[in-house]
Amino acid sequence: MKLNGTMTVVVIGGAFAAWLAADAMSGTRDTASRSAERAVPVDARGEALAGEVARLHERLAPNAAPLQPGRNLFQFTAPKSRRDMVSARPALTEAAPIAPAAAPPPPFKLIGIAEDAGADGPIRTAIVSGPGQLFMVKEGQNVTLRYKVTRIAADVVELQDLGDHSTLRLALK
Repeated sequence: MKLNGTMTVVVIGGAFAAWLAADAMSGTRDTASRSAERAVPVDARGEALAGEVARLHERLAPNAAPLQPGRNLFQFTAPKSRRDMVSARPALTEAAPIAPAAAPPPPFKLIGIAEDAGADGPIRTAIVSGPGQLFMVKEGQNVTLRYKVTRIAADVVELQDLGDHSTLRLALK
């Protein structure tokens, strides 16, 4: 029984292999002949398309050649030559005296003056705006560590610089 079962499997397998081989062989010949028949119309369309592409390339070709020393769009000024840079440098024979820069005026502004009645006369308080601060000061008090109030009039405040003893006058506007 084992021999009969093995023979049956071998015969069925051989028949199946022959059937696959016959099917594979018959399809390749037919496909090659069909592709040769189809290639003629496709080639004709391809040639027409290639001619159209060539015509469009000719039409889109630029007529004028660009100027060779062209402008660089990413550069603002023309580069200076080394000769210009060397000649533009001043001679280092004499040292120029360096003058000290004058200090800018302090950023104070007189905003207002308040008055209270006192036994000896009015007692005034000046309202001064400074760098990010508001100062309410009377005579003799400091506005920052550098300036001291020396006099408060009806519309003017005098500040004395404690460093060089100069006077700064702030007036109401």
